[in-house]
Amino acid sequence: MAEKQISLPAKLINGGIAGLIGVTCVFPIDLAKTRLQNQQNGQRMYTSMSDCLIKTIRSEGYFGMYRGAAVNLTLVTPEKAIKLAANDFFRYQLSKDGQRLTLLKEMLAGCGAGTCQVIVTTPMEMLKIQLQDAGRIAAQKKILAAQAQLSTQGGAQPSVEAPAVPRPTATQLTRDLLRSRGIAGLYKGLGATLLRDVPFSIVYFPLFANLNQLGQPASGEKSPFYVSFLAGCVAGSMAAVAVNPCDVVKTRLQSLQRGVNEDTYSGFLDCARKILRNEGPSAFLKGAYCRALVIAPLFGIAQVVYFLGIAETLLGLLQQPQP
Repeated sequence: MAEKQISLPAKLINGGIAGLIGVTCVFPIDLAKTRLQNQQNGQRMYTSMSDCLIKTIRSEGYFGMYRGAAVNLTLVTPEKAIKLAANDFFRYQLSKDGQRLTLLKEMLAGCGAGTCQVIVTTPMEMLKIQLQDAGRIAAQKKILAAQAQLSTQGGAQPSVEAPAVPRPTATQLTRDLLRSRGIAGLYKGLGATLLRDVPFSIVYFPLFANLNQLGQPASGEKSPFYVSFLAGCVAGSMAAVAVNPCDVVKTRLQSLQRGVNEDTYSGFLDCARKILRNEGPSAFLKGAYCRALVIAPLFGIAQVVYFLGIAETLLGLLQQPQP
């Protein structure tokens, strides 16, 4: 059976609503993921997600867990809208022959969706990572300064509080990147983002469609919302873990500031090679469980909003003739 034709404005609105709700719920876990992925051997400040969040609250306060959230909340609407609407568009185009989509065609639709979304994803991630990781670098410098002071003084005198390191804002970062590197500065790590998001979409969308179909009460009917939610969670978490090695490399490449004695990288292959040599294969799974915990509810919520058709209902109410 052919895919049902979509209402593009409604799908864009649904994607935006889902993204805003999802990001608000899981952003602290995403911050922990970024900081865990960026710390290198010999400079480990956090041992786990919970340890990272506890230390973040102690040093930066509760809202420190939401550093960079404004960027995500601003750009996640177009990002999720493009991703979900593009997948629907490609599925519709590939099913015009009236036949049920094959697995290969579902994967092609996902590939198209992942490719389209990086237009927004890359600059969003670029800015978000700088804001999320600024607290880790500041805390590391503070600890190293205190240790150096103690060693100089022989531990005889208490250390003096290190001056606060100024924290960048998204506007400041954007202005500095555009001034120094042009628009290409916002798209640093584009290749790594493609290598993460295209395979993610290739795995996620076909897996979700098939899992969701298992819960359909009858042919042509929508699955119950809880089936869509669970299918989104399962498909999202599995796809997230599958592409986590690319996410680790992408995070390292997009980080402009480095901690003391941390490696720098010239490109995707150089980064992957240094991580493997200096930190071992397990480093490619850093933050994998955090990413699964972020993506699972994010896409579960997205699919519930998307399949319930909240935007269609809102648009229908707005279009009703006034008495």
